[in-house]
Amino acid sequence: MMANIKSLPAELQKIAIEELNEVPSRIPQDLETLRTWIKQQPHLRARTDDQFLIQFLRGCKYSLEKAKEKIDLFFTLRTKYPDMFGFTDVDDPKFKQYFNLGCYTFLPKPLNGCRIVLVQFNYSSEKHSLEDIFYAGAPLFELAMLHDPYTTVRGLHFMFDMGKSNLKHFLQITPMFCKKLVLFLEKSMPFRIQSVFFINAPSFAQQFFKIVIPLYSAKLQKRTHIIGNDINELTKHIPLEFLPRHLGGDNGDYSEITEQQFNKFQLHREYFKENAQYGTDESLRPGKTMDLEGLYGVGGSFRKLSVD
Repeated sequence: MMANIKSLPAELQKIAIEELNEVPSRIPQDLETLRTWIKQQPHLRARTDDQFLIQFLRGCKYSLEKAKEKIDLFFTLRTKYPDMFGFTDVDDPKFKQYFNLGCYTFLPKPLNGCRIVLVQFNYSSEKHSLEDIFYAGAPLFELAMLHDPYTTVRGLHFMFDMGKSNLKHFLQITPMFCKKLVLFLEKSMPFRIQSVFFINAPSFAQQFFKIVIPLYSAKLQKRTHIIGNDINELTKHIPLEFLPRHLGGDNGDYSEITEQQFNKFQLHREYFKENAQYGTDESLRPGKTMDLEGLYGVGGSFRKLSVD
């Protein structure tokens, strides 16, 4: 029995074996075990094709239990929060409008094999919400999961460029939004987040960091760096050649990359349309209902921000 998966570049296959516990001869059996489990879950309607499932095995270092947890949460989030994770229509004018703002960009050159994700506040806080913007950003991570082996084998560096942010942007960053974001990116997606950089952070962002960073796992908290406007401080971690053009680097222009990425969505119109049939039904879940609101126990907003 052969697995229907894309082959990895040689250097990534070596890493998958040495660091992710991949045993090539055992892949078909591991995939079938995971597929059987999914079919036995009455509450879960999930994709079961090999290319989708192997990302979760790799992202969980072939721990079947962790892969099951991530897959379950991935589809639970889609059902529970469709305004952020329920994208299905490439031709939706709102998707085109939000996506083309260029808030989420996967830079072309990986750093040490890890993909760099640039996040910017390229939107009007008067016209749009963070949920709107992430509705167009979430499917970009799904495409990367399927087609970018650097993302799933080596992981991601996140770079949040706050240079275009204002106070109204931060008032949109409620603890509930932060919780959903962490649940999606760290808890449900099969990525290893290698580091998080907040750059060009304004003074009023400190309150935000106090609330959002404790939501991360202890491991990720140690990998988080808050950097002001000093580009030299950033290049100690990410060399200049790996930074995007607007930061003085040579790793692509976000507006050009956004256009290229949007074109990729045209090729995946049917894939995302199919996503409408996947999700969970909590009334059929064996045992306890998954309590997403209670996972971190946070609520409220930053409306009481004190600004110097």
